[in-house]
Amino acid sequence: MFGKTFFIAILLTSGLMAQSIQMNLVEQNPSRKNLVSSSEVLSFNQSINEAVHSVVNISTKKRIKTGNNPIEQMFNDPFFRQFFGPGFGESLPKERLQQSLGSGVILSKDGYIVTNAHVVEGADEIVVTLGDEEKEYEAKMIGTDKDSDLAVIKIEAKNLKPIAVGSSKNLLVGDVVFAIGNPFGVGQTVTQGIISALNKNKVGINRYENFIQTDASINPGNSGGALIDSRGALIGINSAILTRSGGNNGVGFAIPVAMVKQIANSLVQDGKVTRGYLGVAIEDLSKEVKDVYKNKQGALVLDVGKDSPAQKKGLQRGDLIYAINGEKVKDASDLQRKIGSFKPGEILSLSVERNKRNISIDIELGSRESIQEISENQTVLQGLYVSNIDSAVSKKYRIPSNVNGVLITDVEAGSKAEKVGFQAGDIIIQVENIEVENTDDLQRALSKYDDVPKRVYVNRYGRVLMSVIK
Repeated sequence: MFGKTFFIAILLTSGLMAQSIQMNLVEQNPSRKNLVSSSEVLSFNQSINEAVHSVVNISTKKRIKTGNNPIEQMFNDPFFRQFFGPGFGESLPKERLQQSLGSGVILSKDGYIVTNAHVVEGADEIVVTLGDEEKEYEAKMIGTDKDSDLAVIKIEAKNLKPIAVGSSKNLLVGDVVFAIGNPFGVGQTVTQGIISALNKNKVGINRYENFIQTDASINPGNSGGALIDSRGALIGINSAILTRSGGNNGVGFAIPVAMVKQIANSLVQDGKVTRGYLGVAIEDLSKEVKDVYKNKQGALVLDVGKDSPAQKKGLQRGDLIYAINGEKVKDASDLQRKIGSFKPGEILSLSVERNKRNISIDIELGSRESIQEISENQTVLQGLYVSNIDSAVSKKYRIPSNVNGVLITDVEAGSKAEKVGFQAGDIIIQVENIEVENTDDLQRALSKYDDVPKRVYVNRYGRVLMSVIK
């Protein structure tokens, strides 16, 4: 019975395939080539041997004061001391020692080592061992940069073996790579894989993300170690994994060597990284918004910070920044990385699309230390109940006195406005280039752009959001 059923299913399936596939497919018959003879072994040992000696093991100790959790606070409460005596709770430890493991890469003969910021952050003691040697070196902190998750430490040693440095510009998906580090504290280990993807961002790990993704096995303890190519040249610093179990699932991320060199040089020279700042809230071009612009790539300006370099040079909401110094900007993350690679005081030439016209704006970058955080996000309009903002409305909806615009008091169920995400409480502040301070302004703006897609800007609890209404 079962055998007959299976046989019929195969016949039916075969018949369907014979009827539906009518293409002239040419079958490719591969030829096979032996890479080695019967007396040879395929090995990357010579290629990676030098790099192995340039990767170190890092252990850190951090003393954490206790007494901050609810149970310890309860033990110290006078009520409990009254019943259990003055010595109650004093036997509890006042601090505990937190230890962690990681890896690092030697950059210079005189002991500069790069690693991840999260490996050494807040450490009271940093100890480095070279490969599987027993000798320990106490390291001092040179500088950390949380935004890139990179740090530089230094040990007092001479004639170390700095790693050969490659390039991250010419990498290709499918390139063979090796991850070197100290996973789980078992000692130095090498794992092999390929580059799975390039330019990965929006992972949510660092502020400036441009990761190399690899399936080479990376596990806890590998952080800060080297990702090298098949020649043994450094192409990245292993930084993170995506995992549900805590172990390797074949999705690891490394910081490209170009960023590593830039950050490490800044940390060694200045002890910190100072990045240029433009002063805009930005986002990617969504599918709907692309219809409004001639350029289909770039970073969309949602808001401009008060007294920022962007405001001083006239950047506006709705501007699309599509190039810097002639180099194309792919999206918001790309713009953020590019701006962050320049220093305050440097002058950049921004290529901007405004109202379907391409313009050029020269702008001097400020310092990120003076940033007033500008929120990012987005939404849109149609089928709304709106109201001017007077003192009674401000009091009822708790709107700050310095906020102007038109309040959305309700959104009609099933309307286009509801579908695109407008909410009661949103404040419409601008339509295209028309600032909206009252319902008359809103009506005039909507009438002017009646038959064309409109960019509408909304203030939602202090965040400026933008979308396109057709």
